[in-house]
Amino acid sequence: MAKKEHVSETPATQLLRKREAVFTEHPYAYEEHGGTAVSARELGVEEHSVVKTLIMQDEHAKPLVVLMHGDKTVSTKNLARQIGCKSVEPCKPEVAQRHSGYMIGGTSPFGTKKAMPVYVESSVLELEKIYLNGGRRGYLIGIAPALLLDILMAKAVHCAL
Repeated sequence: MAKKEHVSETPATQLLRKREAVFTEHPYAYEEHGGTAVSARELGVEEHSVVKTLIMQDEHAKPLVVLMHGDKTVSTKNLARQIGCKSVEPCKPEVAQRHSGYMIGGTSPFGTKKAMPVYVESSVLELEKIYLNGGRRGYLIGIAPALLLDILMAKAVHCAL
């Protein structure tokens, strides 16, 4: 039997364990700028089921989290319209890191340093299982999408391109 690779706790896994959430751990060989294509390949899953955590901001520089399929991009115009903002744009990496407390490439929507509203592409919620960052580069967790609603109070939006 293969020895399970030990993964140390992150703020994300601490929060999930505290809430008694069910999740699976999936460490993989991280590649700089590899994105969801690499993690999907390493885990042997469809990139559509790998969900990226994006830290964005509105026109007042208020941060927000957007969860999007790995093989899609965010229409910031559609997102802004749906959440009642004039505009939405990605945060600069150092700003995103300050808000989330995570390194770029290792951002989890769970256990962020700053409480931020979370928006999830509605079709993500239709998947049986999703894989998203567990709070470290090269480390995904598998969860039921319903946890995004239960724990993060995520709001569903239609903003995929």
